[in-house]
Amino acid sequence: MPVLNWIGKDKVVNHDKDVPFRLLNKVGNLSTKEDSENLIIEGDNLEALKALMPYYSGQVKCIYIDPPYNTGNEKWVYNDKVNSPEIRKWLGKVVGPDGEDLNRHDKWLCMMYPRLKLLKELLREDGGILISIDYNEESHLRILMNEIYGEENYRNTFVVSRVKKNIQEREKVKAVNFGYDVILFYGKSEKCLVEPPMKFQKKDERWHAFDAPGIRPTMEYEIFGKHPPKGRHWMYSKENSQEMIKKGELRKNPKTESIQYLLKASNYTLLDTNWTDIQEYDSDWNFPNGEKNVALIKRVVKMLDEPNSIILDSFAGSGTTGHAVLDLNKEDKGNRKFILVEMESNIAEDITAERLRKVINGYSHNGNKVGGLGGGFQFMRLGTTLFDKDGFISEDVTFKDLAQYIYFTETKTALNTRKIDGLFIGEKNDTEYYLLFKGIKKNVLDNKILKQINKSHNPKIIYADRCLINKTTLAKYKITFKQIPYEVKTY
Repeated sequence: MPVLNWIGKDKVVNHDKDVPFRLLNKVGNLSTKEDSENLIIEGDNLEALKALMPYYSGQVKCIYIDPPYNTGNEKWVYNDKVNSPEIRKWLGKVVGPDGEDLNRHDKWLCMMYPRLKLLKELLREDGGILISIDYNEESHLRILMNEIYGEENYRNTFVVSRVKKNIQEREKVKAVNFGYDVILFYGKSEKCLVEPPMKFQKKDERWHAFDAPGIRPTMEYEIFGKHPPKGRHWMYSKENSQEMIKKGELRKNPKTESIQYLLKASNYTLLDTNWTDIQEYDSDWNFPNGEKNVALIKRVVKMLDEPNSIILDSFAGSGTTGHAVLDLNKEDKGNRKFILVEMESNIAEDITAERLRKVINGYSHNGNKVGGLGGGFQFMRLGTTLFDKDGFISEDVTFKDLAQYIYFTETKTALNTRKIDGLFIGEKNDTEYYLLFKGIKKNVLDNKILKQINKSHNPKIIYADRCLINKTTLAKYKITFKQIPYEVKTY
């Protein structure tokens, strides 16, 4: 399989392993519901994705991201942050001096690679990832995704209209205009299956123009006393048109005199690759570059939908993904959860969280009272790292924090904290895991502690600062002692 090479690749292919684990700290005054499983996380999405690993590894059903398109237009506030001070600082630290010589495509690839790897780790085996992109990086992204997710897991590319406009060129140009962007779709494995579309409802019906560009003599017949406009043809054959007329699916618009056909959107566009019936951008919420359309994200989510699934967007922007999830939950009484990550604090607080707060409580973008979507979210910020600069456990780390981290690094699965029982933190493949952690250097595995350990014949791994039990006794109870912090693995 062909692979893509660029300056700095060798520095980032395994960088996801070097990203430190940070704790997630809840910000109460910015949250709307104490026990909500919906999350808005403010911080670098690379570190945020790593922080989510102990909790959500292998649990996310649907990932949708709208990363920087890398147009080279540095005046854009958010979507083209590849040359931002944060990214330049990160490149200098990770890539080193070579980072100064990178072109904008090298920088973009360096930024995306470790993030795409962590996103894959968070996906369920039957999960999928959909990525909005335009022509600037589409070809690079496709090869990158083939390398990380596997060429066999490429599902398709959806075409989405940017804006509704008729482009009329009056002078010679180098190339035709781009009137669309795309969404790349990859599964994590062959278990990723697309949900068949539900039967359409009346509200899903839309009337669309029946003519298309191009000359096709067999499709330029008369309908309702009209021929297609010059240089265009009808979309279906005369026989199909007559059948559509009988079913009431083809009409002459009494106001515009145009010929229109009935599009039952949810009946087939979900599984079709042509999504030009729907706009990519919306401007209701006044996001600097235009936020994604709620209807578009709802369609994305419904493709891989389950009423209790987790949907992740690590380039959250204005929060459209969260809005779409809440809207779907209200429609079908589902219990989907969203996780949104936004790097810029002013956007995370003033736009992402504020927008979702409004739609939850029943206010539109302009402050008008409308029907609320319900739900809630917890607002989080990235906290301290699990380890300090000297490699020791940070003082702010709690027993639960360390337990989740250890269990994940040992088993590559998230810990169900409700099953923690004293020193026992969990079991996987008949191996039991225990943690002694009451503070820095206060955790000794001795005979007193041994009496609290399950006397089963299962192998046991026990983390503590020191061990005062002899090797014979450890072997008798099938105990492997691991010293904190030196034998706490890194992901």
